[in-house]
Amino acid sequence: MKKVGKSKSNFQPLKQNGDLAELIGVILGDGYLEKFPRTDRLIIFSNSKNSGFVERYSRLVEKIFKKKPKIRERKDSNCIEISLYQKNLSERLGVPPGNKKNLEIKTPQWILKNKSYLKRYLRGLYEAEGSFCIHEPTYTYKLLFANKNASFLESVFRALKILGFHPHRGKDKIQVSRKEEVFKIKDLIEFRQY
Repeated sequence: MKKVGKSKSNFQPLKQNGDLAELIGVILGDGYLEKFPRTDRLIIFSNSKNSGFVERYSRLVEKIFKKKPKIRERKDSNCIEISLYQKNLSERLGVPPGNKKNLEIKTPQWILKNKSYLKRYLRGLYEAEGSFCIHEPTYTYKLLFANKNASFLESVFRALKILGFHPHRGKDKIQVSRKEEVFKIKDLIEFRQY
């Protein structure tokens, strides 16, 4: 298969750009990397009712890895999986395989150094773990990022500060609650705009 070009024998490093930054963000939030003896598997999970998410991230996976991912709806839950097998995914993405709950997660330096990439990275993170809430009777506006990994929360907090926002940190969430900032971030990262 290698001789006829149907199986790659080596994979080039991934191009560091906004697409990769966003994909890393969504993988850190709703993704999982699994290592096997001869290959890796990437899975991104989505609510089955969020067709815009599935369409956007399956296209992004195909664009970055030059391979169409498999999209499968789980029969036992309200979930769709976007999955792909390829060698050395974890190393090429810079995302550790397995459960991320207790891992030290940091934003890659190449993303931190470029505000355009940082915006795309935050988009991926917020698409996976974020929510936008308005309660007009109490004039409450919130953009939330929820996760139980403390290093991951610190990473998101730092990224928001770099972009000039004033987030608040909780035990398992990062919250922006100034009305003008909530809408500014939402527009900046194009949150849920498919």
